[in-house]
Amino acid sequence: MKRAVALTALLSLAILATPPASAATGSRTTAGPASPATGSASPSGRHTDPGRQVLPANDGWAAEGSGTTGGSAAPASNVHTVSTRTQLATALAAPSPKIIYVKGTIGTDKTCADYTTGGYTLQAYLAAYDPAVWGRTTEPSGPLEDARAASAAKQTANIKLKVGSNTTIVGLGKNARIRGVNLHVDKADNVIVRNIGFEDTADCFPQWDPTDGAEGNWNSLYDNISVTGSTHVWVDHNTFTDGDNPDSSQPLYFGRPYQVHDGQLDITNGANYVTASWNRFAGHDKTMLIGSTNTPGADVGKLKVTVHHNHFDDVLQRLPRVRFGQVHVYNNYYEVPDASTFVYALGVGVQSQIFAENNFFRLGRAVDPAKLLYNWAGTTLTARGNVLRVGGRVTPIDLIAVYNAVNDPDFGTDAGWTPTLHTGVDPAESVRLSVSRHAGVGEIS
Repeated sequence: MKRAVALTALLSLAILATPPASAATGSRTTAGPASPATGSASPSGRHTDPGRQVLPANDGWAAEGSGTTGGSAAPASNVHTVSTRTQLATALAAPSPKIIYVKGTIGTDKTCADYTTGGYTLQAYLAAYDPAVWGRTTEPSGPLEDARAASAAKQTANIKLKVGSNTTIVGLGKNARIRGVNLHVDKADNVIVRNIGFEDTADCFPQWDPTDGAEGNWNSLYDNISVTGSTHVWVDHNTFTDGDNPDSSQPLYFGRPYQVHDGQLDITNGANYVTASWNRFAGHDKTMLIGSTNTPGADVGKLKVTVHHNHFDDVLQRLPRVRFGQVHVYNNYYEVPDASTFVYALGVGVQSQIFAENNFFRLGRAVDPAKLLYNWAGTTLTARGNVLRVGGRVTPIDLIAVYNAVNDPDFGTDAGWTPTLHTGVDPAESVRLSVSRHAGVGEIS
């Protein structure tokens, strides 16, 4: 076991090992604070109508090949403005290419009681599957688990809405919200989702799994946005929160958090060519998962994702967690104030190839920078040009050297690829200001 290394020694090692941001990335090709406006431009010029805006050339993996244009070519008959869940579902089922403008707040008018069936109650479920009664070696089964699953199926039918190919969904103004709904981009191509506040896609019926980890876990079913088996997807300038129902307010059952939310943006099941840019993720636990399972299958050779200029604000883990994919993580702002809740930022999973450059990490004084990486059975990544702020001091940080100094086994330092699909990579020192000002809903034009 390696000896722990003092923080000051780690920072000294990082400063020595890491080149300045300008040396690591070369010259900039875009202006920092002006990037959101640049990102709103199409190849033929800037559109004032956000529904007609397309992903700029070279803007991450979603620009591969023919790029991502969503429903920008929709005729007038395929343009919809929606303000209710029913209107949204109807518009999503309409012909493509299509543009869907979200106006105001869209939510569901149903409560958990409306989905409950088969005699399910949480109290009865807790009594039946208490580890002291049920044990810890098998997953729940029997009438109450069947009732939970049937209740969950009713909720799924109401809140999971499929997004098809050649679709743009964009919020109008600064106050467009989708609350309690899971957008499922499934086996689709060419989808854009922008300028929407996503809130509280809560699972009424989390499942207890005593075999999940050493102590068991509660698992919920729904993400805000799920991208599965889809290609050419651009998720831009959205805000993701749990609203007034954070997981931190949930009780403990069987000694484990009763977690009612899953991911905010999960990209799995062989999805490919995705760009997530200028989003704000706030106050959440499992934030962004890239990759389905540790078992090689549909994900191998896919999951090419770019994550840039996002604000990860007091979120606990999966920022992102990656399996298999070639994932470019650059110019993101990580704000980690609380050591007691923070788990990790970048999860290095099976056969993952993360290329992390010019990110800005702002840590509370008690947060250990060696926890910025986590080993989920991965072996290597590339990390360069990143900076760390603790207190009022900003210094370069070699993420891999800091991790390797206190963990076994070591990570290798070469992900085996170099990103080419990206716009200008900004100096890491400028990221905090530009991203905190311009990420999230209400910042496109």
